[in-house]
Amino acid sequence: MSTFLLVHGAWHSGRAWERVAPLLESTGHRVLTPSLTGYGEKAHLLSPEVGLDTHVDDVVTLIEDEDLTDVILVGHSYAGLVISSVVNRVPDRIAHLVYLDAMVPEDGETAVDVQPVSQIMIDRSAESGTGWRIPPLPEQPAPFGLFGVTDPADVAWLRGMLSDQPVLCLQQPVRLDNPAANAIPRTHIHCVGAKPAGVVRRPVPAIQPNGSPAQVRELPTGHDCMITMPAELSELLLKL
Repeated sequence: MSTFLLVHGAWHSGRAWERVAPLLESTGHRVLTPSLTGYGEKAHLLSPEVGLDTHVDDVVTLIEDEDLTDVILVGHSYAGLVISSVVNRVPDRIAHLVYLDAMVPEDGETAVDVQPVSQIMIDRSAESGTGWRIPPLPEQPAPFGLFGVTDPADVAWLRGMLSDQPVLCLQQPVRLDNPAANAIPRTHIHCVGAKPAGVVRRPVPAIQPNGSPAQVRELPTGHDCMITMPAELSELLLKL
């Protein structure tokens, strides 16, 4: 059986995986869904000093404290930066990387480099007077909804877990300088439903860093597929 470590994206918390975790566990797998510093039950730890490096430390510490090996490491959205840096630090503990509608950085890049619309959020935060924290994105009319979630009950549930995103998370660069990380296979899962203006997705190179063909899967839904299509997402993860 495998160990799945599911890392949520910006503004969310570990609760985002509540519909996926039981489906993976029901087949005998171990599933961990931590909330990163500043989110969910750790929202009280939010501060200007919380950044990408903080969140990488969160995940690496969990892996080492739990002595996890052969981990299937899944990063949603912003957490594509997190898992990229995690595998750079502990490649011997990771069996597979999954970029779930996620940012996929190159060495030295920030979230702004990967997703330039992030700079607009940072600028608006500065203009509003908060400076170091970015409120959750507002709900938009269908089909965009709230992070791609449109069902009213689901939107209400999702809104209840969201908290502000520290600006530093979007400004700190990843460090991808460990050649051993290139050997780890990776899968990209793209949510191909309605996409808000300004959001871009880089093409996935035809060949993975380990030399094998790219593995790209698609889900016909919005960004938060763990909420809108948990069964279909779980099926894809179980096929890795």
